[in-house]
Amino acid sequence: MDITKYVLAVDDERSNLLILEKALKQTCHLITTTSPFNAIPLFEKYLPTLVLLDIDMPEMDGFELCEKLKAISAEQSTNFIFITSHDEFDYEQRALQLGAVDFISKPLNIPICQLRINNQLHITRQTQLLKQSHAALAKEREHLRIILRSINDSVIATDEHGFITFMNPAAQRITDWDQQQALGEHISKVMTLTDATTGASLLNPIEHAIHEERAVAMALNTQLISKEGFTYRVEDSASPIITEHGELIGGVIVFQDVSETVEMVTRMTHITQHDQLTGLPNRLLLHDRMIQAISKAKADNEQVATLVIDVDNFMYVNDTLGHQAGDEIINHIAKQLQMIAGNNVTVSRLGGDEFVFMLGAVKSYSTINYIANKILSTIKEPFTIKESEINVTVSIGISIYPQDAYSVEELIRHADTAMYKAKKHGKNCYWYFSEELSDELQDRVAIERELRDVLNRQALILHYQPKFSLKSGDVCGVEALVRIEKSNGQMLAPDLFIPIAEETGLILALGKQVLEISCRVAKQWHIQGNPTSIAVNIAAQQFNQSSFCQSIESLLKKYALPANLLELEITESALIDNFEQAIETINQLKAIGVSVALDDFGTGYSSLSYLKYFKLDVLKIDKSFVDSINSDNTAYSIVSAIVTLASSLALTLVCEGIETQEQLDTLKAMNCQLGQGYYFSRPLPLDQVESFMFERDKH
Repeated sequence: MDITKYVLAVDDERSNLLILEKALKQTCHLITTTSPFNAIPLFEKYLPTLVLLDIDMPEMDGFELCEKLKAISAEQSTNFIFITSHDEFDYEQRALQLGAVDFISKPLNIPICQLRINNQLHITRQTQLLKQSHAALAKEREHLRIILRSINDSVIATDEHGFITFMNPAAQRITDWDQQQALGEHISKVMTLTDATTGASLLNPIEHAIHEERAVAMALNTQLISKEGFTYRVEDSASPIITEHGELIGGVIVFQDVSETVEMVTRMTHITQHDQLTGLPNRLLLHDRMIQAISKAKADNEQVATLVIDVDNFMYVNDTLGHQAGDEIINHIAKQLQMIAGNNVTVSRLGGDEFVFMLGAVKSYSTINYIANKILSTIKEPFTIKESEINVTVSIGISIYPQDAYSVEELIRHADTAMYKAKKHGKNCYWYFSEELSDELQDRVAIERELRDVLNRQALILHYQPKFSLKSGDVCGVEALVRIEKSNGQMLAPDLFIPIAEETGLILALGKQVLEISCRVAKQWHIQGNPTSIAVNIAAQQFNQSSFCQSIESLLKKYALPANLLELEITESALIDNFEQAIETINQLKAIGVSVALDDFGTGYSSLSYLKYFKLDVLKIDKSFVDSINSDNTAYSIVSAIVTLASSLALTLVCEGIETQEQLDTLKAMNCQLGQGYYFSRPLPLDQVESFMFERDKH
């Protein structure tokens, strides 16, 4: 055991320290104390690599002690792990703010303690090794300028034609060439350089340096293949050798074996390039590999096929079986896709239930068809989760380079378009991108053009759908719904332009104008003596802007509008993009006095968990449940459960999409509070909704 590897543990309960001593006796030199005050001199004496702190201690809590220890030596690279029985958010936030790297829950579990602490010590060791490696390389470069033959760097010199005139011992070892054998050989023969990713041959930098008479660095991602077939990752620089009279007489290259450093960096950066749930390449790594595949296909006159794979009805399956089962399904599909993949294939998870299968060096459509059918048949096979048989299918969209697109972004976008076409044709099938789909893209471009024009002219139209008390039948507010009038006078449906607005970023300008119009109308009604709350749908991109709350507050002040007359409807996607920021934003909105509603409740990934963390005012039951409430026992039970839940949490409940008297009667019997839908009123233009509401009230 390395006794210089000190760990300090502070806990007022001696029993916990005994457990830690037992868990770590083979791992490190553990110093323990039950007194926070004694911990300070111990820390100064040993300067431990890791400190384990109990949070709840009578003399001084773990947070305060942590601050004192960190203040003792700002340069000491000590990590802190908190030992606690608390699982509240505030404790976790405070610990992370203080720089904690991990938590150990009470009661203490020896195997878990060992794993968590060993992991931190291992990370520390790896970091130190990495620093040492970089320091060693820097030192070697310094030696290069002092004593050529005694350095560890490899050095090869050539004449002006690239034929070798000198090799130092380090260069001989890495290339497996003896200097006597190498003398007179061309540099390209002795130093075989290739791209570490693609395997493509690379021109030796010394040839560039001689030709251009300037210093040249080796291309990134370069590997050297020795005479005996060993592979090394190398870094180097090459320079021309020029006499004092300006005559070019050769070149010199200095290079190092950085294989271990590259391997270490690769491990440390793996998480940034791979999906944490499945371990598959993420969007960033996929993008890089597709660029390489396209480049190779262009040179070899081949094709690259991009298959976007989306799980059919995953949201329903996930809501039915739960979050954990949903993750297991995603992992199962990831493993199946990896089993199907072969050479020149990258399987990536873009997020959610969407995957990409990228085939490089494709020579025929039959190969693509075979893979697509293999994916469909393999995924369709039933599997078991927690003793329950699961059946899922996928829809696949396919685009091909260079027929359909030339860039990575276009290939994925076109494959995504084709995938939605496959879903429209019954799912569990694959669909190629085509000119027909290209026409659909052109339609999208036209819609985007209309949208930009309307936003530039500030010519948005709002319709308003009243919300009613199911008990009294009174109007108790409206929901603002945006509409666009095309240049030909026709109305453009929201489901056509809203997705495009989100994809292009125009949703921010759209949302801002809708809020502006809504606040102006609400103020007008308030002045007329008809104060009516207006609910406005807020897009995820809009909600997650850092200036969102400030913009809401500014609008309320601009129109002198009481905050209770504005309600903001957000969806689950707005909450999951940035969980902590969403909590802060909702708290700020509540402080302003604005009501916050969660739209489409019950259809999201884990909506119930949000009720614990977010201070919501309103839940809106999705229309899909109301549609089948009288024909589907499951839908009935879900709505009934949500009604009970909302009542117990003092949340206002709004049922969307009420269209029949039968639905209304059922919801009233459940004691649902509010509702909206075609049964009461369709969304109406401003003048019609005013007549509907205010003339109605007079009667």
